Formats: sequence, structure tokens, C-alpha cells
Amino acid sequence: MMEKRIHSSAPMIAGWISLISNIILTALKIVVGTIFHSPVLLADGYHNAGDVAASAATLTSMRISKRPADEDHPYGHGKAEVISSAIVAIILTVAAIYIAYESISAFFHAPEKASWIAFFTAVISLLWKQGLYMYTIRIGKEVNSQGLIATAYDHLADVYASLAAVVGIGLALASDFYHIPIFAYGDPIAGVIVTILVLRLALGMGKTALDTLMEKSVSLERLASFTDLIHTIPEVKRIDRLRAREHGHYILVDLRIAVQGELTVQEGHDIIREIKNTIMEAHTDVDEVLIHLNPWYEEQS
Repeated sequence: MMEKRIHSSAPMIAGWISLISNIILTALKIVVGTIFHSPVLLADGYHNAGDVAASAATLTSMRISKRPADEDHPYGHGKAEVISSAIVAIILTVAAIYIAYESISAFFHAPEKASWIAFFTAVISLLWKQGLYMYTIRIGKEVNSQGLIATAYDHLADVYASLAAVVGIGLALASDFYHIPIFAYGDPIAGVIVTILVLRLALGMGKTALDTLMEKSVSLERLASFTDLIHTIPEVKRIDRLRAREHGHYILVDLRIAVQGELTVQEGHDIIREIKNTIMEAHTDVDEVLIHLNPWYEEQS
């Protein structure tokens, strides 16, 4: 079941849809933002340009992560997606800094006249990116693809940016009717808000990627589940050590257990196979269970 899920074409399709969408939205936002002098829309367009690079990195990483283990990479290539996730986090951080610079600079100039075309462009981007986020996060979580999940959160950052652009440009348009001076700066104010939201998202993504690259253990709940499954095997007398770590879209488990010292090699082998099958059937994202047997004798109890 795991093999079928991981090798499904759905993640690659989602990756290509994200890449093509980012290219189209980048061109649309930069052109409209430049013509109608919308700082938040223009900044969001350059942010989308970074998304193009991020989507390309994700596609590449997903292809690499599917490669089977080889002599140079005996544990597989799963961390390729984690690296792409870290790249996306860096791109989002740079984009946030750029948006902040453009937005703050706008406060030192007379506000630009808002455009309805810029407003509707932001609305289109908002709806488009929300749909992309819902689509990619669903598939990313189904196949546990860190690269695709990172792309989904990148789309979510764009949702924040587009929503802020809609509100900001909308307030600027409203200033023409209600003559409230602060509304005229709605566009750059929205840009500052976007900066905070995108930075927060980037830091969270970066921490998750770094934890995986540093081989952080899986959650205590997951370890407890493994422990309960192991104790269902009657031949297991004691668990001496249990470790597990994420390796991209799959998990590697290291286990030391104690069994009767008088068992034959064949009997020990059968116990190992039963433990591996039990864990991997209950947790389809576990790709490997490495088990070391220690001897146990009655007097030890």
C-alpha cells in the first residue's frame, strides 16, 4: 500500500500545476502592479517569482526522493524533499524582507491612486492560491511529501499576501469615496502585515526542515505506538532501545530487543520479521525497521 501511495503520479501533477500557476501569476502581478503602481501587488509578484524557483526545486526533489536506495545512499533519497522545503523557507524569508522594504518605502511618498484592475487581480490571485493550497496540502499529506507540503504552505503565504492586497487596495479605493487619509496608505500597510505573516510561516517551515535534517526523533506518541505494537509479540521480553526518525516522506526505526537466549538463529529471524511486519502494516510511512537481538535469561527478570 505504501509503495502505491508514494509512487502515485498525483504529487508530480500537483507540482507541475503549482509551477505553471506560479509562472502565470508572477507575470500577471508584476505587469499589473507596474502599470498601476501597486506596491503590495508588485511585491507579491516578485514573491511569486521566488515561488517559481521554489516549485521547480520541489519538482526536482520529488523526482530524486523516489529513487531507490543505492550503494552511496543506503537509506534512500527521502531527504531531498526536506532540502527543497528548506529552500522554500529561505525564499519566503527573502520575499518577506523585500515586501517589507517596498511597503515601508511607500510611506515616504505620496500614495499612489488605487486601481480597480489591481484590485481584481489581487482577488483572482487570492481565489487561485486558496484552491492551490487546498489541493496541494491534501495530496502532500496523503503521500507525506515534505516538498509538496512546503509548496502548499508557500501557496498559503500567497493567500495571506493576496488577502492583504485585496484589503489594502480596497481601502485605497475606498479613500476616493470617504476621504479618509489613512485609507490611502492601505496598500503599503497591507504589505507590512504580509511581511509578518510570511516571516512567521517561513520560520516554522525552516524549523521543521532543520529538525528533520538534524535527525530529530519522531513524536513521543509515535514512539509509544511502536512500543505497544512490539509488546504484542509474546517472544519479546524487553525493549532495550527504540529510536525512530523521519527521512523525508518515510520513517526509519532502530530497535534493540531482548529475547530468550536459547532461541535458534532461525527463531530469532522469525521474530524480527514478525516485528517488522507488525510495525510496517500499522504505520505505512515506515520504510525500514532495523532490529538487533539481545539474549535474555530467566534470572535477569
